Amino acid sequence: MNLGRLRSNLEGIRLRIRESCRRAGRRPEEVALIVVTKSVPPEAIPTLAAEGVSEIGENRAVEGLERVGGLRQFRRHMIGQLQTNKVKKALRWAEVLHSVDREALVEELERCRARIPVYVQVNVSGEPSKAGWRPEEAAAAVARARRTLDVAGLMTMAPEGGDARPQFRRLRELAERCGVPGLSMGMSQDFEAGVEEGATAVRIGSAVFEGVLL
Repeated sequence: MNLGRLRSNLEGIRLRIRESCRRAGRRPEEVALIVVTKSVPPEAIPTLAAEGVSEIGENRAVEGLERVGGLRQFRRHMIGQLQTNKVKKALRWAEVLHSVDREALVEELERCRARIPVYVQVNVSGEPSKAGWRPEEAAAAVARARRTLDVAGLMTMAPEGGDARPQFRRLRELAERCGVPGLSMGMSQDFEAGVEEGATAVRIGSAVFEGVLL
């Protein structure tokens, strides 16, 4: 691992977050940087702590348990789509769940007595390839999940290569209507737009590790 490049990448991303906050009249501490570690060798992940990384994200429940289950120095986020038969595995390591995207998953989390914060996923773009409730279903989905779960906010993924800003703005408006404070939105290609539109968590992987893994 090229630690010098890692440090430079992280400094650049943090600067861009600060500048995005300045443009939006926000404070940088309002935005959590979640470093997505799915492409990183497990033995290299602990080195992130020395670079000031405190939150990491994994995409798969079983692999996440194997890769980061014992890394208590980080707050660990499950950010990928979660199968209902993998919920128990995810709850063994994840401290935040970003992809509550359907009723069956809400029901399984209830059965497992999940006590971690969750984000309700909304398919703002309407793309068939993306999971989540439709925007018009968001309020009902939040109300349903809130009966037994700790709903931290809403999450979405913007279309690749398109203008993410309208999608993020729509999610912020939905969150305001639903009365939830958290907005998990923005990845390597669009996190600045996410921050300017109110993101409280950005999920960044490739921009962190570009040129880092030897």
